[in-house]
Amino acid sequence: MATNPNPRGALDFSLQVERLYTALASAALPDSSADHEPSLGGKLLYAGSLDAEVRTLLVAANIAGAASLAVSADAEASKQAIRDGVVDFLVTSLDEALRILKNEIRKRTTVAVCVATAPQAAEADFAGQMLERGVRPDLTSRIEAVLPDADHALLAWSVASGAAQWLPKLDALGLHCFDSDSSPAAATARRWLRLAPRYLGRMAQGLRMLRCDAQTAVRLKQEIREQVERGEIGVNVDLWQSRKGQTEWSSFAPLTR
Repeated sequence: MATNPNPRGALDFSLQVERLYTALASAALPDSSADHEPSLGGKLLYAGSLDAEVRTLLVAANIAGAASLAVSADAEASKQAIRDGVVDFLVTSLDEALRILKNEIRKRTTVAVCVATAPQAAEADFAGQMLERGVRPDLTSRIEAVLPDADHALLAWSVASGAAQWLPKLDALGLHCFDSDSSPAAATARRWLRLAPRYLGRMAQGLRMLRCDAQTAVRLKQEIREQVERGEIGVNVDLWQSRKGQTEWSSFAPLTR
């Protein structure tokens, strides 16, 4: 998953992950240690054979806090997943994978493990081995992505330069918009804003995305515009908004004095 210089490609990747994350978050319990955010800590996801779709699911599961297990016969794809931070451990046996997973599940820690298999090994055989060991995943790859409903907007923003400096400040504005909102949707959005930058990795480098209600979208857009124009955000910010099939692009720049 090399750095994608195409902003549209980065946005598409983020959208795919966010829709799966939202589905996973809906099955999660609130985590009392993280301001009641949804968490799959202590839950096992069996993602199946490591391909492009499963990579996306693993990223979403990492953000949701699950312990995940995948299998791959493609050595290079497995190594690339390690380099991209999609997978934490690449092992050669199910027993080794289960030792790692059981320890992390006990601690309710996020982890993704991939087992390298021989090319002729079938995924069905691997799943059967799990059952023989008494391992029954809480979740499988049959996760249906959740699309935004009519009351929600999708926002995405990027900066012209200095992403490491300015994007965290913009993220903080997004988090601030949910300070007084105790709804499950707000908790889901807060976890996404906090953890998505870490797990989306280089594919979405320089881009942030958020699903929120229309009122929050208006408030966040206004706060971004005001802080950029006052120079508190000292760089041009591009913002993309989609709602009810309508897409709008905006660009904010610090006012010259």
